[in-house]
Amino acid sequence: MTIIHNRSLDDITDKAPVLGGNAFTRAFSGGSLPRLIGMLVLILILGFLTIYPLSMLLYGSLHSTPPGMAGEFNLNGYRSIMTTQNLMILANTVGISLAKTIPSLVIAVFLAWIVARTDTPFRGTLEVLITLPFFIPPILTAMAWGMLGNPQVGVINMVWRWLTGAQDPLVNIYSYGGVIWHMCQYSIPFLFLFMVDAFRAMDPSLEESSRMCGASRWTTFRKITLLLMLPVLTSSFMLSFIKGIETFESALFFGLPAGIKVITTDIYESINHRATPDYQYATSLSFAIMGLMFLLVIAQWAILRGKSFQTVTGKGFRPNVMELGPWRWVTFAFCLLFFFITFLLPVGQLALGSFFRFFGFYTYDMLTLEHYKSVFSNSEFWRAVRNTMMLGLLGATATMALGAVVAYISVRTKWKGRSLIDGMAWLPWMMPGMVLGVGFLWAFAMLPGPIPIYGTVWALLLAYIALGTPVAVRVMTGSYHQLSYDLEECSRVHGASWVQTMWRILVALAWPAFAVGWVLTFFGIMRELSASILLYSVGSETLAVVLLKLWANGNAEQVSVIGLLMMLLVILFRWVQLRFIKARISKL
Repeated sequence: MTIIHNRSLDDITDKAPVLGGNAFTRAFSGGSLPRLIGMLVLILILGFLTIYPLSMLLYGSLHSTPPGMAGEFNLNGYRSIMTTQNLMILANTVGISLAKTIPSLVIAVFLAWIVARTDTPFRGTLEVLITLPFFIPPILTAMAWGMLGNPQVGVINMVWRWLTGAQDPLVNIYSYGGVIWHMCQYSIPFLFLFMVDAFRAMDPSLEESSRMCGASRWTTFRKITLLLMLPVLTSSFMLSFIKGIETFESALFFGLPAGIKVITTDIYESINHRATPDYQYATSLSFAIMGLMFLLVIAQWAILRGKSFQTVTGKGFRPNVMELGPWRWVTFAFCLLFFFITFLLPVGQLALGSFFRFFGFYTYDMLTLEHYKSVFSNSEFWRAVRNTMMLGLLGATATMALGAVVAYISVRTKWKGRSLIDGMAWLPWMMPGMVLGVGFLWAFAMLPGPIPIYGTVWALLLAYIALGTPVAVRVMTGSYHQLSYDLEECSRVHGASWVQTMWRILVALAWPAFAVGWVLTFFGIMRELSASILLYSVGSETLAVVLLKLWANGNAEQVSVIGLLMMLLVILFRWVQLRFIKARISKL
């Protein structure tokens, strides 16, 4: 068999025949004109999902009236955000994000090191348990911790008073500490997922050389391991910091009752909690935070530009594990403690609250199943279940399909315009869900009458696709990078069409990454609240919106029932992911 090397993939794409395929595949596999049409269609799709809401965000920040109403253009929105109060809100936002990012990074590094580089028992199981809190919607744990850490009737404080007789509460979740603590519960497993594989992939010869030269384990860890991990640590820190700035649930549940405001809750209040919604102020503030996020992303690129830290060489190696002796049980206990605090406690509280008549009154005569009956007879709940599942299935599939196409063009071709497509797909990464929700609020309201998207479930679907596209592109880009171009060239030289090559080579080898990305996107849709709360209407509620409405109305017991059901759904999907997707990956 002869394999022709050094041929341009574009040349092969142009000259090879297309055997079958629909209009879309022909557009990308034919000559220059069909390819141009396909590229333009893709640019239009990405432009509608990213550029259009961003441009409407700018339009709204300059327009004096709500969407769809006649008004004038002025700078009053930007003048209104330039106040001392907003400077304090910005300082709160940045300070809280920084306060949660530093301890989260330290704990995540320690957990990743335990799982990847030590002989701690049951490391495979511990890895699953540590990452499980990441897949739980933040609104669920926020409500659970609202019941656990309430200074008057929270379970933790009630047990503390019973044990010690103290009058003051042990914890008060409605404080700066409560906001930071809840944010850490998601930041730590998120950072752990980023770093654990990097720890595994490191060539241990550098650490072994350091030890042979007389350096202690601590010195080796500090001067060798951490320095080699610098790119991952830097990008993880910046990403966590950016995610902290755009957080919504923690500040909404624990910050607002304590008078603590951040940018996302200020945007939310200006639209939903004022007698006359101030859309111009909210939009101006959204556009300003968009600029801040852009500067942070630029700073991340600048920090890592030109740096090379190679930790995996061409030689075969087996990452060694450090023997901890009796201390391995200490590290094992630390991992279990993290799982207990971040998962078992919130789930236990939801289970406890669902079976008692009133939150905070946990006596035998208060046991009841009335809350389950109320939830199961609630038509709004079942409508929200249908909407959430439909949006999750359709949204995850459409997002991953779009991400796969964008990643293929960016990685596997040299077509003109691929940088533009890649940049447009990454644009939502700099737009928090609340900001994108405001942009789409204006965008859908300004569409012509024959396009009735505003106020429908399709508005939520488009917002979810936009928010999930950067993750889909990243997942598929990493998978495509691992596939040699020789595989495609060999297939095309032997007469296979572009469609056959895509299906039998790229899709067959990259589908595990597609499946992993699909699951992550599905969970992301289940968790999303900030954009949903702005774009939903009667009939298009999601489970997160229904939970927030029940909590605001004081129905903590029904919240516990729905939260427990969502927890079971999360565990089921996580089991499916681990059982089938990882099993398939191990066979490749």
